[in-house]
Amino acid sequence: MHHVEHEHANKRFIIQDKGDIAAVMTYVISSPELYIIDHTLVENAYRGQGLGDKLLKAMVEYARENGIKILPLCPFAKGRFDRIPEYADVLN
Repeated sequence: MHHVEHEHANKRFIIQDKGDIAAVMTYVISSPELYIIDHTLVENAYRGQGLGDKLLKAMVEYARENGIKILPLCPFAKGRFDRIPEYADVLN
């Protein structure tokens, strides 16, 4: 099972495998109430395992818990927001 970690100081959500980063989603803090997802990367060896979706789910849960809206500039995140209506509550 891949565990998502939130590295708030580095402004990213990551999934590691044996100490190596398998997937990462980075964000920029535009204001205390608005985070911008600017990049999502899943290493080639880990593609097709839903890791990008796990990162986004963790980001959405964090946003809900902290009253934050998300602006998805990253094409992956934007595509998922377009297809997953349950995330609309945190969409900016």
